[in-house]
Amino acid sequence: MSADQPTFDLLVRGCTALTGDPALGLVRDAVIGITGNSLSLVAPAADVRDRPLSARRTIDGRGLLATPGFVNVHTHTVLTMARGMTEDLGFAPAYTPGVPHYGDVREEEAAALARLGALELMTFGSTLINDFYAHAHVTLPAIAELGLRVCSSAWIHDVDFDHVHEGVWRYDPKIGERSLRYGIEHAERWQGAFDGRTSVMFTPHAPDNCSRDFLRDVAEASRRMDLRVMTHLAQSRIEVAQVRRRDGMTPAELLDDVGLLNDRLIGAHCLVMTESDIARCGAAGIFVAHCPKVNMTGGYLPMTSALRQAGAAIALGTDNMHGDMVEIMRWALASGRLQEAQVNDVWQAEDVFRMATLEGAAAMGRSADLGSLTPGKKADLVLFDFRRPHLAPAFHPLGTLVHVGQGRDVSTVIVDGRVVVENGHATLVDEERIIAEGAAAADAIWTRVTGRSPAIYGRPRFD
Repeated sequence: MSADQPTFDLLVRGCTALTGDPALGLVRDAVIGITGNSLSLVAPAADVRDRPLSARRTIDGRGLLATPGFVNVHTHTVLTMARGMTEDLGFAPAYTPGVPHYGDVREEEAAALARLGALELMTFGSTLINDFYAHAHVTLPAIAELGLRVCSSAWIHDVDFDHVHEGVWRYDPKIGERSLRYGIEHAERWQGAFDGRTSVMFTPHAPDNCSRDFLRDVAEASRRMDLRVMTHLAQSRIEVAQVRRRDGMTPAELLDDVGLLNDRLIGAHCLVMTESDIARCGAAGIFVAHCPKVNMTGGYLPMTSALRQAGAAIALGTDNMHGDMVEIMRWALASGRLQEAQVNDVWQAEDVFRMATLEGAAAMGRSADLGSLTPGKKADLVLFDFRRPHLAPAFHPLGTLVHVGQGRDVSTVIVDGRVVVENGHATLVDEERIIAEGAAAADAIWTRVTGRSPAIYGRPRFD
């Protein structure tokens, strides 16, 4: 390289780096160099003092904390439409009468809501999200335009979703054939698009909403196309009761029976399980998408301590509550300690930080290139502004982040080597337009379904 050629495309100087890499650990007064879309240097400034370092752009990292980008393994961006409206009704919108459902959302509304949800997630530090709901063929590119990495899929199922919220499960092979074909075509179109920032997995909604034969078809398609699988698993007593009535087994036993219970499965929630189910999931090495805030808000204490002990891996997701992965780490830590009924070495800040980063990357099949600030990995990182009163003193930066940090403390987000959030705001899109269009879409959906604008009347009463 010539003397006048910059060493890096982007250089961050003087930050404290929570690398997430066991070999690097915490690096104070760190220098982080990015070349193209990769990390090419992560080191203490003292170690490179004698090296001439130059860059096309340099960020002054003094007072900032650098972390790997968060990997959010379970979210539904379109369900920003339900924010503040359904959390106190008892369970997920899909099972709740009187609220908008999957089939009520139009394509342009889904795109607007997905942008809104993704904007929140990105500005709060998520750099890869695993998102699924309606109209994935329009929500995936809408999210990717913000600069995020996104794995986006539609719910696939063979139940008639128009009646599930009424407690009626009707299965139709034609629905299953149509939705699985959609999932296959979606993967063929978007896997590896947007310079490799987008990916697809199969997402059968939940065992109660997919017949045994349909789940076998999904298992076969996932093997044939080498795609991972995400499903809601044992997420409620409703699901467990329906699968028991229909198949005479638990949801975990059903997934094992059809060939889906393995280390390429992400099971969201895993809340209502027998000891045998827990042992089965652990032996299979599944990944659990742990969404503690939505679980505990719904009245379920997670079973993550027992699942970890059995051998399952735990990653974190926000589901449809909000986009703050820092708060989710805090809820994961609290829920783990409630399960243990004590503070011990099983649940520490280090554990939930790993779940939000390296374990999330592993769940998505990306541990080789994401999840830690390791030279050679993709340049996905977050800078938190630690010059704020609630973050001082930061004698133990990780403990400070997990126990008192917030997504709102994010200053800068870099994805694939590109700055997508600066000074807390998105750089590639019009935030005000996204917020206005998302709110308008939600208003339109609720008004169409309930006959009343929530902007005027607030949350409808459900008697």
